[in-house]
Amino acid sequence: MAVDPSQIVDTVLVLLDANALLMPFQFSIELEEELTRLLGAYEIAVPSSVVAELESLVWSDRRAKAALDLASRYPVMETEGSGDAAILAVAKRTQAAVLTNDRVLRKQLREAGLPVIYLRGKTKLEAEGITFR
Repeated sequence: MAVDPSQIVDTVLVLLDANALLMPFQFSIELEEELTRLLGAYEIAVPSSVVAELESLVWSDRRAKAALDLASRYPVMETEGSGDAAILAVAKRTQAAVLTNDRVLRKQLREAGLPVIYLRGKTKLEAEGITFR
């Protein structure tokens, strides 16, 4: 299989969706350590639609407050709309990888030819669609 030169990168922009921000509190995974192990150099950003989603969950899910606090450590990328469509649009615009366990979103990202990072075995992250120099 030939490697698409546009997918060869030095630093990966990683967008976190809501369930990615909940991972540390559900599975005791260290996101930054795992991303370093997996990618080496990376930058993290959070779509504004994800921040809005977490804000709406704060009153019903105590982990959402912790996830929102975690999200505040990273730059926010403005999105239009909400949900998976907003994440997909910003990922397309920036050619970013998306860290998510959402099966539907992962399928949409793969179909769009975008890199996907997901939790495997509740203990480590795995990436698809990223080739390093």
